[in-house]
Amino acid sequence: MDPTPSPANYSQLDRVLLDEVRIRRRVAEMGRQITAEYEGQALTVVTILQGGAVFMADLIREIHLPMKLESISVASYHGGTESSGTVTFLQSELPDIDGRDVILLDDILDSGRTLAAIRHRFETEKKPASVRVCVFLEKNIPRAAEVVADYRGFLIEDLFVVGYGLDYQGEHRNLPVVGTLRPELIEK
Repeated sequence: MDPTPSPANYSQLDRVLLDEVRIRRRVAEMGRQITAEYEGQALTVVTILQGGAVFMADLIREIHLPMKLESISVASYHGGTESSGTVTFLQSELPDIDGRDVILLDDILDSGRTLAAIRHRFETEKKPASVRVCVFLEKNIPRAAEVVADYRGFLIEDLFVVGYGLDYQGEHRNLPVVGTLRPELIEK
């Protein structure tokens, strides 16, 4: 069976930045690194939904340790191509992470507001042993909030990208690649 999707799957992309093979290779490397660093620790991976779901599914299969898996749902984009600047928590209760080493996993680090807000709540409302940040993509831009990725898949330019969990107006998350949309498809 040919793993390459048909061109129709890519018809709305302007260009592909990261292909499937490169993504798989990097995610496997990250899994090996996390496995080595967390051996013998009480690990919990907390995924930020919905964008982090695809990355999480692939990454946790590459982490060869006992772990708990949690998720948190927040919103900051509200349908556009830029963060609104406001992080809205969509669930009232935080995951049970007391005493555990936490990897906070997200699809992309851009403004830093979302990761900073979640990390702050974790560290002030819960008692984790540690909190580290793992992102699939990191934009090479100044941050509105100070956040450093402890684990990063790829550093990218300041582009609006879709695929591999990242969306535009709820679509394109299922693309197995990361790319930019054709400009005429993005509402101004």
